[in-house]
Amino acid sequence: MSRDSHGQEAPQAQAHRFLVPGLVFMGMVVAVVSSLGAPLIPTIAQTDHITVNDAQWALTVTFLVAAVATPLTGRLGDGPHRRHVIIVSLVAVTAGAVLAALPLGFPFLLVGRAMQGIGLGLTPLGITAVRDALPVERSRPAAAVLSVTTVAGVGLGYPITGLVAQFGGLHAAFWFGAVVSALGLVVAAIVVPSSAHRPSRPVDLAGALLLGAALVGLLLSLSEGESWGWTSARLFAVVGGSVLALAGWVVRELLAAHPLVDLRLLRRPTVLTADVTALLAGVGMYLLISLVTRFVQTPVSSGYGLGASVFVAGLVLVPFSAASVVSTRLTRVLVKRIPVGVALALGAVVMLLSMVMFSYARGTMGEVLVVMALAGLGVGAIFAVMPGLIVGSVPPRETGSATSFNQVIRYIGYAAGSTMSAVVLETHTARGRALPSGSGYTDAGLIAGAMWIATAVAAVLLPRLRSREAAPSVRAGGSVAGDRVLADEGLADAEAAGPVPAGSGAPAGAGVESGAAPGTRTRATGTAPPAPYDTTED
Repeated sequence: MSRDSHGQEAPQAQAHRFLVPGLVFMGMVVAVVSSLGAPLIPTIAQTDHITVNDAQWALTVTFLVAAVATPLTGRLGDGPHRRHVIIVSLVAVTAGAVLAALPLGFPFLLVGRAMQGIGLGLTPLGITAVRDALPVERSRPAAAVLSVTTVAGVGLGYPITGLVAQFGGLHAAFWFGAVVSALGLVVAAIVVPSSAHRPSRPVDLAGALLLGAALVGLLLSLSEGESWGWTSARLFAVVGGSVLALAGWVVRELLAAHPLVDLRLLRRPTVLTADVTALLAGVGMYLLISLVTRFVQTPVSSGYGLGASVFVAGLVLVPFSAASVVSTRLTRVLVKRIPVGVALALGAVVMLLSMVMFSYARGTMGEVLVVMALAGLGVGAIFAVMPGLIVGSVPPRETGSATSFNQVIRYIGYAAGSTMSAVVLETHTARGRALPSGSGYTDAGLIAGAMWIATAVAAVLLPRLRSREAAPSVRAGGSVAGDRVLADEGLADAEAAGPVPAGSGAPAGAGVESGAAPGTRTRATGTAPPAPYDTTED
C-alpha cells in the first residue's frame, strides 16, 4: 500500500479504496435504468393509450442505442478520455430520465429511453478502469463482480421502480431514475481516476453508423414482420439493406487501421466463446424476463394470468438477482475444478430447466418464483465467467474494446429477446382481442429453451474445436491440454495467478512459474505454453 512520508495513505491509494464500491454503485445505476423497462411496459401502454407491443419499444430502444453507443464509449475508454466519457454518459442518462418523466407523450418517453441507453456501456468502462488502477489479484475479482452487478441489481431496481410507479404513477418512476442517475454522476466524479496517460486513437464513427443502421433494420423487421407480412417486399427490402450494412461494417472493421471493434480478436477461441454465448444468452434471458413480467400482470380473467401489480411484478425478479449473486460465488470455486466451457454449459442447462418449467408449470406465483430462482443460478454462472475469458485473452490496450463488444453482443441479444417476446405473443393474439392466448407464453418459452440448448452446445463445442487444432503442438510427456486450454486462459488462471513481473511481455494476470522466462506461461501438465500476445502499443 502506498504511503507518504508521514505514514499516511497516499491520496491515490485512498481513491483506489473507493473505486470498486463506486463502480458497483454505477452498475446499480445501470440496473435501475434497465428496470424502467420490462415491468413498466403494461403501465406505459395504459398511460399513453398504445398497444403493449408498441410499448415494448420503450425497452427495445434502450438496448438498441446501447448496442451502438457501447463500442464507441469502449473505444474512447481505452484512451485518455475514459473519465470524461463516463461522466458524459451519466449526464445523458440523467437527462433522458428527466425527459421520460415529463408528461409529453410516448414519443418523448421513447427519446428519453434512447438517451438512457448510452449509460448501459458503463460496465465495460468500469472493468477497464479497475484493470488499469488495481493490481491483478484485485482487478479480476472486481471485474467479475462488476459484470454481474447489472444482473443482480435488477432484483433491487425492478421492485423499487415498480413500487414508485404503483403509488406515484409512471412518471414518478422515471423521476426516481433521474435522481439515482444524478447520484451516480456525483460518485463517478469522485472515484473514477484519470486515464490521461493512455494514448489516444481515432474513433470509427462511420463504423458506428453502419452498425446502427444494420441493428435498427433487423430489429424493425423482426418487430413489424407480423403487420407488414413475413413475405412482403418491404420486409425483404429492410432485411436485405440491414444485411448489406452489417456486411459493410464487418469489412470496414477488418480493414480499418483503428476499428471501432477489433473483430480479429474473435480468432481467439476464448473471446469467440464468450461473445457467441453472450448473444445466445442475451436472447434467452430477456425472452424470459419480458415474458414473466408481462405474464404475472395479466388479469386473472384471461384464464391464465396472475393479476399482479407492477410492484409484485418487480418483486418476482428478486429471486433471480439473489440467485445470480450466489451463483457467481459458486462459479468462482467451480472453474478451479472444471473447464470454463463446461461451467458455461452447466449455466445454460440450468436456464433450460427454468424455461421448461415456465412453459409447463407457471400456474401459481410460487412456481414463477422457482422459475426465476433457477434462471438466476444459470445466468449468474454464465456472466461471471465471461469477463475472465476476455480479460485473460486480450492485450491491456484492447480490454475496453473487447469487453465493450461483449456487452454490445449482450445488448443485441437483450433487444432481440425483448422484441421476440412481443412478436410471439402478438402472433397468438386473436384479431380484436387485447390479450394473447396462454399458448403464446408456452411457445415463447420453448423458443427460449432452444436458445439455451444452442448456448450449451456452443460453450462445449468451441473449446473442443480449439483442442483438436492445438493437439499436435501441445503434446508433452504424453498429455494433451484439451479443454483446459480455455480454463487456463480464462477465469480459472486469473484466480490462481499472481502478479506478473514488471516489464514482462505477459498479459496482466498471466501466471509466471519459477524459472520461466518473462512473458511465458507454463502448466503443471507439461504442455507447451501458448505464445503470449503482444502488449506493445500501436
